[in-house]
Amino acid sequence: MKAHNPALVFFLPAWYKNLMKSINIIFFLLTIFLAVSCATGSVVVADNLTAAEMVQRAHEASDRNRYSVSLQYYEAILQRFPHDIEYVITAEYEIAFIHYKQRNYEDSKRGFHRLLARYDAPDSELLPAKFQVLANIVLENIDEIESRRRR
Repeated sequence: MKAHNPALVFFLPAWYKNLMKSINIIFFLLTIFLAVSCATGSVVVADNLTAAEMVQRAHEASDRNRYSVSLQYYEAILQRFPHDIEYVITAEYEIAFIHYKQRNYEDSKRGFHRLLARYDAPDSELLPAKFQVLANIVLENIDEIESRRRR
């Protein structure tokens, strides 16, 4: 067998190995921080967006599990279009449904009950019926979930 030539063997000093390990850890933590901050960050809702565009962007954010961004769009609809009842109902339903998806059942129930109260008003025939049906279905699901928890 041939003997290894000591001049060809490259050894890294211990301090260099520790430095590289520290840099890798810092890089990893920085990457995690940036990913989390982007996922939960706020969005500036442009003033020139229509209610339909805001609903579309809110749906896209929700589909990517960016619920805080989605909620910001729906809240903007409520603030900017308070007299457009179809979009108000849509936003109120979606806000309550996001809380449901996040398993925040108390906020979800409050939102759905507030929404359903609109259907008791004299002009309720002007409201989209689908949200009343869907809200009742989700409320039943919440009741089932909560009753299973109590057992």
